[in-house]
Amino acid sequence: MKSKLALVIFALLFQLACVSVPIPALFAPTETVIPTSTSAPALSGAEGPATPTLPPPPDVTPIPSETPLSPPRLFQQVTLTAESYSESGEAPVYSLETITPLLEGSDDPRVLEFNRQAVALVEGLVAEFKAGFEYLSEQPLAMGSFYQVTYLQLAPPGDILSIQFSVDAYADGAAHPYHLTRTLNFDLETGQVLSLDSLFLPDADYLTVLSDYCKAELATREIGFESGFQSGADPLPENYLNWNLTYDGLLITFDEYQVAPYAAGMQQVLVPYAALETIIAPDGALAKIIP
Repeated sequence: MKSKLALVIFALLFQLACVSVPIPALFAPTETVIPTSTSAPALSGAEGPATPTLPPPPDVTPIPSETPLSPPRLFQQVTLTAESYSESGEAPVYSLETITPLLEGSDDPRVLEFNRQAVALVEGLVAEFKAGFEYLSEQPLAMGSFYQVTYLQLAPPGDILSIQFSVDAYADGAAHPYHLTRTLNFDLETGQVLSLDSLFLPDADYLTVLSDYCKAELATREIGFESGFQSGADPLPENYLNWNLTYDGLLITFDEYQVAPYAAGMQQVLVPYAALETIIAPDGALAKIIP
C-alpha cells in the first residue's frame, strides 16, 4: 500500500516539472561543425605525397628552314683533260705529236664551244706545218721534220680559261728549230672567246699602255731590242695577239724574231694588273680574276 502511494506522488511531481520546463530544453540539439577545406603546405617528412615541382622547359633553339643550295657553276662541273695524238710519215720523213686541252663532265653548249675552239686551233697549227711539206725533199737531209704542240692553262681556277699553246718544231734541212706561241682565252660563263680589247674600257688606249710598259721592260734586257726590233712592240693589234690572263698580270708573249734576234729566244712580259687598273672594264673578264 505504501509503495503504490509513493508511485502516485512521483508521477504528480514529474508532471509538475514537465509543465515548468519547456520540452525543447530537455532535448537540446547537438551542434554540427562542418569542417572547411584548407590547403596546408606539404612539410618535409609529412605523411602523404608531396606535390612535385616540374623543372622549367629547356631553351630550344629553333631550327632554321633549309635554304636551297645553288647549283654548282659550270666550271665546277667540268675537268680540263689532255688529249694526245701522234703520227709520222715517210715521204717526207716527219713525226707529229699534239696535246689538246678538252673539257669533260658536261654537254653544255659552252663546254662544246671551248672544245671546238681548242681543236680548231691545234688543227690549224698542224695544217700550217703540213703545208710546208711541198718544200721538203722526200729523202731526209738530216733527221727529218718534227712538230710538237703542248699547252699550259695559266688562269686561276674559275670561269676563265687562258691556254698558252707552245710549238717546238723543225723543218728538215733548216739551220735550227723554231718555236711558236698561240693563245686561247675563253669565258666559260658566256661561252665566248675573249678578245684583248674586251678586257678594257671602250675608249681606253690599251695598246699604247701595253706598248709603253713592254718597251720599257724589254729595253732593260740584254737581247738587242733597241737594235732594230722596237717595232715588234709598237701599239699595233698584230703585235699583241699572244696574251694570257695569269694570277699576277697580263702576260704578253713575243715570238722569236719579233722583239729580239733568234739567239735571244722568245720574250715574255708580265704587265701587272696594277698598271692597268685605270682602264680595266669593271664588267670584263679581268674583273673575274683580280681580287
